[in-house]
Amino acid sequence: MLTGMNSHPSSALPRRNFLATVGTFTAVSLLGAAAPRAEAAPRTGRLKQSLCRGVFSGLKLDLDGQCREAARLGAVGIDLVGPSDFPVLKKHGLIPTMVPGGSGIKSGINDKNNHAAMDAKMRDAIKAAAAAGAPNVIVLAGDRKGISDEEGLDNTVAFLNNIKGLAEEQGVTLCMELLNSKVNHPGYMCDHTAWGVEACKRVDSPRVKLLYDIYHMQIMEGDIIRTIRQNFKYIGHFHTAGNPGRHEFDDTQEMNYTGICKAIADLGYQGYLAHEYSPTKEPLETLDKMMRLCEV
Repeated sequence: MLTGMNSHPSSALPRRNFLATVGTFTAVSLLGAAAPRAEAAPRTGRLKQSLCRGVFSGLKLDLDGQCREAARLGAVGIDLVGPSDFPVLKKHGLIPTMVPGGSGIKSGINDKNNHAAMDAKMRDAIKAAAAAGAPNVIVLAGDRKGISDEEGLDNTVAFLNNIKGLAEEQGVTLCMELLNSKVNHPGYMCDHTAWGVEACKRVDSPRVKLLYDIYHMQIMEGDIIRTIRQNFKYIGHFHTAGNPGRHEFDDTQEMNYTGICKAIADLGYQGYLAHEYSPTKEPLETLDKMMRLCEV
């Protein structure tokens, strides 16, 4: 992707391509002299796009460098960044679009033995998110580990009922992530949309929703657009990645992300769509392409 910088692009070179070229030069310059800064290029589509830090895999960029490139390419924020790093995001005009909440994939809120410790951590995360203007805190159900889905659901609802008042008061949405238990996370309990939706229905709070990970749910269920339409009320955030492989979504993958994103935008979605793939090609050029596919 790194091809050099032309400070006066001709009309034959689209602005988006020009900015991608500039970004390439910026990335290379991290190993040498500082390059001139390119102006941020706001995305014109209906969806607010953010990203996870894994999209920069292969680049020698610290968080500051990642934030610079994210802002240049038109992202509005970064997922899964904690309070200690909020100032770095703010420096580049980004927001923390999904804040870690203290629960884990293996050890989560489906086990009541975890509730006391996780409640304290999540309350701190909610308050920190609210203070920073961050919209969401992630919640993870945890592994089954001998817990039935029914018992785990009861425990999950009890935990969320106990903390939803603070989330409502602070204006922060708790988003429980849907993950696949077939390939990446064997045993994870919140592995089907119906289970997560049932938890949300029982808690019955506008501040308790699902993080609908499109990659994970393609593996477990498929039928992505119909499922999103039918359960849109309970979805507060999206993650993207191609399947199979969890890489960029190109013509080797089985999902049409432009079509998926159009369906989401047509529903009037006002939240964030965060990219969480691992690139197999030049990361900055790939990120620009992925964001353009979702710029509907």
